[in-house]
Amino acid sequence: MLADYHVHTVYSDDSEYPMEAVVQDAVAMGLDEICFTDHVDYGVKRDWDDPRGVEYRSGGAGEPAVTPIANVDYPKYTAQIQDLQDKYRGQLQIRMGLEFGMQVHTIPQYEQLFARYPFDFIILSVHQVEDKELWTQDFQRGRTQQEYVTRYYEEILELVRRYHNYSVLGHLDLITRYDEAGVYPFEKLKPVLTEILKTVIADGKGIEVNTSSHRYGLPDLTPSRDILRLYHELGGRVLTIGSDSHKKEHLGAYLGETKQELIRLRFKEYCTYSQMEPLWHELED
Repeated sequence: MLADYHVHTVYSDDSEYPMEAVVQDAVAMGLDEICFTDHVDYGVKRDWDDPRGVEYRSGGAGEPAVTPIANVDYPKYTAQIQDLQDKYRGQLQIRMGLEFGMQVHTIPQYEQLFARYPFDFIILSVHQVEDKELWTQDFQRGRTQQEYVTRYYEEILELVRRYHNYSVLGHLDLITRYDEAGVYPFEKLKPVLTEILKTVIADGKGIEVNTSSHRYGLPDLTPSRDILRLYHELGGRVLTIGSDSHKKEHLGAYLGETKQELIRLRFKEYCTYSQMEPLWHELED
């Protein structure tokens, strides 16, 4: 069983990967299941039907030359997924999800969005804090490493305490990818991480293992092995595995290797989802 549960397409503002091409590539490489999880980032991006209109920026490496700063076009997105589910039935299991790039002050917008569509799966991620992007260093600028790392995890803790319509936390230690000061000591973060993970477990939610750590050249898994060990020690069982793909060469990458890593960390199962409910699979599959 090979399932990629973090897949982006042209409906994300940082990808040009056509949705049907993703499906065709997944079939060709022998994947059994994928879940589309395109980006929604309220606070810094607008919906396509926003009366103020959509803003644009110059595209970066691998992006369109002119890139809309916009969330998913939900009606088109859901309609195309339904069409592809029908067209490729029996060849590939296709699930409908989104990646909610949340901040505490945007919770009401996500509550409204979640109520509108029949999602299978939702990733809760934090890409911005205080409407400041991590990847541009806008959030980190003017803060010490201790200040920005602590603030990042405090935002996640408050989110999981207040918001419940999600499946897993995405790339929990994302701040590490963009931390120019290096890896912040795990032991200093263990108290807040313990509270986050206890809250996630008590709520019946989980965390993802994001295989993009390999392509970013990170020295550890995402989240780190220390975080995964802590999750296991606290009784956490719900895990998904996703490539965070934005182009063909990312899709399905390192799924098998990640399953082996999880076995070494003493996990026995991982999950796929249907209608927001976890479906369990042995890691030895």
